[in-house]
Amino acid sequence: MKIVILGAGQVGRTAAYHLSREEANDVTVVDTNQDVLRDLQGRLDIRTVAGNASFPTVLDSAGVADAEVLIALTNSDEVNMLACEVAYTLYRTPTKIARIRSAEYTGNPKLFTDEAISVDVWISPEQLVTEYVDRLIRYPGALQVLTFAAGRVRLVGVRANAGAPLVGQPISALREHLPDVDLRIVAVYRDGRCLEPAGDLSIAADDEVFFLAERDQVRRVMSELRKEDNPARRVVIAGGGSIGFRLARMLEKTHHVKVIERDPKRARHVSEVLEQAIVLHGDAADEELLIEENIDSADVFAALTNSEEANILSAMLAKRLGAAKVMALINKPSYAELMESGSIDVAISPQSVTIGSLLAHVRRGDIVRVHSLKHGAAEAMEAIAHGERGRSRVVGVAVGGISLPDGARIGAIVRDQKVLMAHDDTVVQEDDHVIIFLADRRHVEQVEKLFMTAAPR
Repeated sequence: MKIVILGAGQVGRTAAYHLSREEANDVTVVDTNQDVLRDLQGRLDIRTVAGNASFPTVLDSAGVADAEVLIALTNSDEVNMLACEVAYTLYRTPTKIARIRSAEYTGNPKLFTDEAISVDVWISPEQLVTEYVDRLIRYPGALQVLTFAAGRVRLVGVRANAGAPLVGQPISALREHLPDVDLRIVAVYRDGRCLEPAGDLSIAADDEVFFLAERDQVRRVMSELRKEDNPARRVVIAGGGSIGFRLARMLEKTHHVKVIERDPKRARHVSEVLEQAIVLHGDAADEELLIEENIDSADVFAALTNSEEANILSAMLAKRLGAAKVMALINKPSYAELMESGSIDVAISPQSVTIGSLLAHVRRGDIVRVHSLKHGAAEAMEAIAHGERGRSRVVGVAVGGISLPDGARIGAIVRDQKVLMAHDDTVVQEDDHVIIFLADRRHVEQVEKLFMTAAPR
């Protein structure tokens, strides 16, 4: 698949990294910064073109004329939308994805109809990250909370605690502990290694356990893996920028929210727009300020500024001063892994959160949702099964008979609005939404092929 990416910022580089690693893709990246492009080309097997992403001559040089997908990820909403319009007008590019940050645009859906701006899919990394953090706050104790099947199914990662009911017990004991709950453990990580979640595997303290369950059953399952966490009521947000402001507005009616913003003008603006949240002008890494604001009584401290160094420092300080759970927005995956093994409970990677929305639109087969896990090492996807029995590799086949690559497993199936946890004898039917976990995302192409209509066997 020929893919042109416009913009080599953090999100653009991450998209190029993920997409270029898949053999079937031919990736070209466009940016105005030649130094960044030179560095990117030295790391990845891609083409690069220097120039303004919306100029027809630049798009032509990038090969948009025969590209199947255009992904516009520059820092300018206007450049992204115009580039999609130019690509459609001149080349009829089949799929056009644009990063659009401003609610002035996204709040007007008529702009993106067939008769208006030629953007097939728009994504807002800031909104995606905000929703991701919101789910983490609403499920205390979770490391990741990902949604499938229009929100009916959750994939949740938790760290098992000593003393929890299932710790020291085999996975098969879940049926005795929760006889009326249908769930599936899809992965167990221990000391950095992914273990096969067989029924005889005993859960140990500090294991990272990923399970699939219906939305309403998530908290019951979590209570088996860790001591029940108190609901988060008091939330302190470091940073009143786009993400911090959105999160505060999302939470302020149900939580006691404080926002710490360093810039006085921004702090004043945020305080005028928010209705109930308290906005403080100051530095979130100021120990005296945090003590004065009773950080030791905070259920969650979320560092969401534009500086990952400031986020790391303020989150570590808040944890030392007694905040129950701290999370920090961290761009570098290596930093994120390092911090999560230390004093930060959850490292949030904007790229990992965003990349799934892009991948879902460039995967082969009918892939409707993709989530990146373990900082890009693993992946979970929702695919729709198509084809007649005998002309499909999955339709009419029992889960245990599907040729999945190593480390891949089918966790759940959604059929006619009903959630079915997958067992070896569960037979996949046409139009089923199948949720798959891959411990190694390098096997993505093998899974994609399974969901493409095949010749008769």
